[in-house]
Amino acid sequence: MDSSALPTPEQPTASTNAAAIADLLGNPTAQQQPVGKSSRRGWAWLLVLLPLLIAGVLLSPRLLDFLPDTNQAADLTGMPLYTVQRRDLQITVTEEGSLVSDENVDVTCDVVGGATIIWLVDDGARVTKGMEIVKLDAYVLIEHATAQKIAFQKARALMIQADKDYAAAKIAVEEYQEGLFKKDLRTAESNVTAATERLQATQNTLAYGERMYRKGYITPQQLEAQKSSVARAELDLGTANIALDVLTKYTKPKMTTELESIRDAAEARLESERAALELERLKLERLESELLKCTIKAPQDGLVIYANSRSRDRETEIKEGLAVKERQVILQLPDLTRMRADVEVHESKVDEISPGMPAVVRVQDLKFSGVVTSVSNRPESNWFSTAKKYTVGVRIDGQSEALRPGFTAEATIIVADLHDVIAVPVATVIEDGEEFVCAVKKGKGFERRVVTLGKSDDRFVEIVEGLKEGEPIFLNPETVLGESLSREQEQASEWSGRPGTNK
Repeated sequence: MDSSALPTPEQPTASTNAAAIADLLGNPTAQQQPVGKSSRRGWAWLLVLLPLLIAGVLLSPRLLDFLPDTNQAADLTGMPLYTVQRRDLQITVTEEGSLVSDENVDVTCDVVGGATIIWLVDDGARVTKGMEIVKLDAYVLIEHATAQKIAFQKARALMIQADKDYAAAKIAVEEYQEGLFKKDLRTAESNVTAATERLQATQNTLAYGERMYRKGYITPQQLEAQKSSVARAELDLGTANIALDVLTKYTKPKMTTELESIRDAAEARLESERAALELERLKLERLESELLKCTIKAPQDGLVIYANSRSRDRETEIKEGLAVKERQVILQLPDLTRMRADVEVHESKVDEISPGMPAVVRVQDLKFSGVVTSVSNRPESNWFSTAKKYTVGVRIDGQSEALRPGFTAEATIIVADLHDVIAVPVATVIEDGEEFVCAVKKGKGFERRVVTLGKSDDRFVEIVEGLKEGEPIFLNPETVLGESLSREQEQASEWSGRPGTNK
C-alpha cells in the first residue's frame, strides 16, 4: 500500500496570521524601504485593508474557534501514511468449533430394565446397514423365555379342552331339541292315540254287550267286566294326555335350560382360557422380542462413535461389561454425507450472523463452501469462562474422508459484502472518549478528525462520515495526536459542529 502523502497546500496557523498583521501595521523593516510608485500603491492598499486587518486582530480569538483542528508537530517526517480510498470490503466472522452430522442416528439399549454389554464394534469403525454392532447379555431373558414357553403350552392345553367342552355342550342342546325331545314327544303322542283307540274299542264292546245283556245272551258279570274295561281305557287316555302335557310344558323347557346353561358356561370357560392363552402368548412374544433386542444391528451405513458422556460428577465410558439402562445411548451413527460445523461465536458478534449467510469451512488443509443454518438463542455454559458464546451451525456443501465428527473446524462467515466504500485500516482509527478519531496530514502538521464508523473486519473499517477519498492519514494516530487526545476529551462537552460519533 502506498504510504506517500498526497501534495496538500500548507494551512496558515494563528501565529502566522498574527505575524502578517503585525508586519502590515508597523514593521520597522518595512518602513525603511524606499518609497516609489510601488510604495505609494502599497499605502493605498494599506488604507483599504487597514480596517479589515484591525477587525481581524480584534476578532482573532473568536476566529480561531472556527479554524480546522490543526497542529504543527515537531517532526512528522517519515511517519507512515495511508491514502484514503474506496474499495470493496468483505465483512467476515471467523471462529472455531467441531464437526457434527446433521443426520445422527442414536443406537440405544431397548431391553426393558437394561442389560450388560458383552460385545460391541470398535469405536471409529465403518459399518453398513444390517451389520451386528452390539451384543447384550441375554442369559436371564433366555431363562424367562423358556419358562414362559411352558406356561404358554399349559394355557394352550386348557384352551383346547375348554373348546371341546363347549362343542359338546352345544351338541347336547341340539341333541335334545332335535332328537330326544322329538322322540319323547312322538312316544307321548303315540300313547295318547293308542289310549284313545283302546277307549273307543272298549266303548264299542260295552255298547254291544249291553244289547246282548238285554236279550239275555250275557251275564251281569260279563257286562260289569266290559264297563271296567272302558273305565281303564279312559284312565289310560287321561294318563297319556297328562304325560304329553308334562313333556311339552315342563320337561322340554327344563332340559333346554339346563343344557343351554352347560353350553354357556362352557363357552365362557373357553373365552377365559382363550384370553389366558393370548396373554401367555404376548408374554412369550415380548420375551422373544427382548431377546432379539440383545443383538443390535446397524440401522444405516455410518461411522461408529461411542456415546461417552461426562457431567460435573460422573463420567460414562462405553465399553464391554458396562451395565446400560433402558433407552441409554450406546453408539451414534452419523451420516457422513450431511456434515456441519458447530462453531462458538462471541456475544459481541453473534447479532451480525443470521441463517442463510455464506461461509467457508476449513478442516485440516481443506476448504469447503457452506451456509449458516442455525444460530443458538442461548449461550453455551462454560464453567471455565465468563465470556458468553453462542453456537452457530454451518452446513458443509461437499463430502470428504476428512469430514468426521469431532474434528476441529474453522468457519469464516461472510456477514456483508460492501462495494465501493471508503475504508481505512483499523489501526488508523482510535477511540477517544465517545468518539472515533483519525489523524489527517495537513501540510507539515495534522488535523484531528472525528469519523463515523460502519462495518469492519479484522483489517479494515468502513468510514461512513468524516474522511474523503484521497486524504492522507497517519497509520499511528495515537503517536501523532499525543496530548490532544486528553485535551479534546476534556473539551468534548464544549465542542460543537463536529460529525456524529459512533456508539
